[in-house]
Amino acid sequence: MKIIMIEDNSSVCEMMEMFFQKEQWEASFIQDGKEGLDIFLADNESWDLVILDLNLPSMDGMQICREIRKVSKTIPIIMLTAKDSESDQVIGLEMGADDYVTKPFSPLTLIARIKALTRRANLSRENNDELERPYEIETKHLKIDKKTREAFLYDQEIEGLTPKEFELLYTLAKNPKQVFSREQLLTMIWDYEYFGDERTVDAHIKKLRQKIDKNGPQVIQTVWGVGYKFDDTEVE
Repeated sequence: MKIIMIEDNSSVCEMMEMFFQKEQWEASFIQDGKEGLDIFLADNESWDLVILDLNLPSMDGMQICREIRKVSKTIPIIMLTAKDSESDQVIGLEMGADDYVTKPFSPLTLIARIKALTRRANLSRENNDELERPYEIETKHLKIDKKTREAFLYDQEIEGLTPKEFELLYTLAKNPKQVFSREQLLTMIWDYEYFGDERTVDAHIKKLRQKIDKNGPQVIQTVWGVGYKFDDTEVE
């Protein structure tokens, strides 16, 4: 695996370099935001994962994440936040990050997050290779083509879906009317324990709903005290 880590703390980079070498992962460490983005864009298809610090010289992590998502909607992005701030975490997810890790962090925790994200990405690619029909999911108003990672609601494409938003919609729509708890969605989509932090599910659901609203009536429903479900049967 080839990782680009854009982080201006040299001690953190040196620490993670040892852990990456142990995993036999190739990693490049860039300490300037603009330089890191330029290196990624120069050959964006060669990278398997991006780790971004929130606060960087010349260009912050939010801007970098937004620019990366313009050229790659599928590469896993982990954002490092310097404080346990819900607003920073939510904004990072809105910009297209797949996960966040709060500093100070355990290197083993970051390694576990990386493995979980890449495992999900690999499974998704395998499923895409096996897909034979145009739409893997087709309900009353929704069509999803997992091979192209496109979703059409009310005959219009749902635009700007991040990888995690797509997986959320896919999981819910694959099991219409079934109610999923936040814990279930964390396990199924993020593929690791979130230690009770369910805010990331709510943040992704909120952004997913905002994008669905542009197409028409809402199909992601809240079941109070339980979780979320997909249901478009009552929509005319």
